[in-house]
Amino acid sequence: MSKKRLSIVDIANNLNISKTTVSFILNGRAKEKRISADMVEKVLKYVKEVGYKPNSLAKSLRTGKSNTIGLIVEDISNPFFGSIARLIEDKAYKNGYKIIYCSTYNDTQKTKDMISMFRDRHVDGYIIAPPEGVEEDITSLINESMPVVLFDRYLSTIDTDYVVVNNQFSAYNATQYLVGQGYKNIALITFANDQTQMVDRIKGYKMALKEHNFKEIIKELPFSEDLTESITAFLKSRKGIDAILFGTNRDATYGIKIMHNLGIRIPDDIAIISFDDSDAFELHSPQITTVAQPVEDMAEHIITILLDKLNNNGVGTKNQSVVLHTDLVVRGSSQKTKK
Repeated sequence: MSKKRLSIVDIANNLNISKTTVSFILNGRAKEKRISADMVEKVLKYVKEVGYKPNSLAKSLRTGKSNTIGLIVEDISNPFFGSIARLIEDKAYKNGYKIIYCSTYNDTQKTKDMISMFRDRHVDGYIIAPPEGVEEDITSLINESMPVVLFDRYLSTIDTDYVVVNNQFSAYNATQYLVGQGYKNIALITFANDQTQMVDRIKGYKMALKEHNFKEIIKELPFSEDLTESITAFLKSRKGIDAILFGTNRDATYGIKIMHNLGIRIPDDIAIISFDDSDAFELHSPQITTVAQPVEDMAEHIITILLDKLNNNGVGTKNQSVVLHTDLVVRGSSQKTKK
């Protein structure tokens, strides 16, 4: 049988004092209310003996603060989102906040449910990598004066803080690099959605090819657990491809594995570049060229913006649109081999 959780009333009854006195002592207001040192010692000693822990939800209702932040990402197991989450959590903790996070896998309804859950938990602010279709939910948070920082992508119809990278130029630069290496049939494999980061990456790829009058070869993938079938069919049907830009490290990871299974040599048969770096890419032979996002800078901007709004209750803080630069990290997978 589970043990009943002690309340302030239980403590007061056991010590034969008022619950108000217990409350003042536990909330650090004993001196203000002129409660004797002996009484404070008596209550604190008893609390320690019985292992009393305050109800965090009840406390947040009294104070209006829970000292927690809700972090909603696409996939916490993805190296990009996992690194961002760790860095945000570290700085938040140093500033007295704890992070509650979850993955949405780009599921609109799940994101709505998570926002609703965080509301019920009275989190103080939100950090969100939003899928499509949650504009109304985020607008509702903003209308309630809740601090919201979007990252990785933003919602063009909503005026709020966001931190992203220059996706269009980054994809353009990576594609131009492949052209400069002598590749002419360059494909883009990416996820099919209208999120701003993906739209901009496609724009950058198209812009680079247009400058050289090269044909676009785009494969848009479904956001599913297994991409094997889609990528395999595409690679088998497009024999003339000599280079591929992968839109994310997830589809690149699938692509590399499939290419190996099909006997496609990197970069001898097909050169590749992945958007988003990963430690695993340095272990591959050859190492994988990547468009590396500035993860530490992104995390720093995200949590700094949110903490600033939390500390100032949103007063006098204008919304910020932060766009950071990426690095093209050139490795062996994209370098033209002599035949």
